[in-house]
Amino acid sequence: MGQAFQSLSMPAVMAWGLLFFGGIYLVFGALNWLLTRHLLPALGIGRVLDPRPVTSEQLRRELLQSGASVLIFGLGMVFPWGLLQLGWARFAVDPSGWRIALEILVLVVWNDVHFWINHRLLHTRWLKRFHGPHHRSMVSTPWSTYSFHPVEAAMLGNVILLPMVLHDFSFWALASVPVFSLVLNNIGHANYDFFTGVSYGHWFAASRRHHLHHAAHAGNYGFQFTFMDRLFRTRLPADAADPQIAAWRRRQERRAQQG
Repeated sequence: MGQAFQSLSMPAVMAWGLLFFGGIYLVFGALNWLLTRHLLPALGIGRVLDPRPVTSEQLRRELLQSGASVLIFGLGMVFPWGLLQLGWARFAVDPSGWRIALEILVLVVWNDVHFWINHRLLHTRWLKRFHGPHHRSMVSTPWSTYSFHPVEAAMLGNVILLPMVLHDFSFWALASVPVFSLVLNNIGHANYDFFTGVSYGHWFAASRRHHLHHAAHAGNYGFQFTFMDRLFRTRLPADAADPQIAAWRRRQERRAQQG
């Protein structure tokens, strides 16, 4: 597959990139929506994290911004392809299954480090205007996942470029990055606690932590893991969203009494 990818023309790379990113985004987003809005609540598994309603206007905005991000990610496949054409990067030749698995583990950790660094930068006064469109979704949804400003999409979308020039990764390890990144990010934006029995710091509590990031607009800059937030002391307390949700409930109660 690596040789086939490398032999594609530039227009073909962009076309396949658009199909790939658009396809996985629609499939995983729709599956997440079905699970968290219908199936899991009906089965009594898990719970909604933020009860505040999501408007149709928010969903339209998220889908439009996600479409722009899919364009950037898909067309941006020319950059890793270009590294291969220039000889600045190479695919591993006949890698073993163990090597592919180890490379995927390394890339999972790198993905978290890369995300934390870029996410933290997007919360600085120089770049926060580019992160603002994503944070308009105070209550996140599966369609918040790619709901980015184009600058943010470009920053997050370059995750495999540095690893490619430092090591000859297998094609399948590199191809796994957008897949596991999207799945984990989609779960993180689901506004749903899938594993209510685990602690706040557990890997499986990522949706809890990212829900707090959207509610508090700062802190919890990590992705799936917590080591970067622990290291740089940017981890939010587990009750960080309680004041906002409590204030919303009080407003709802007042309206009910007045009505």
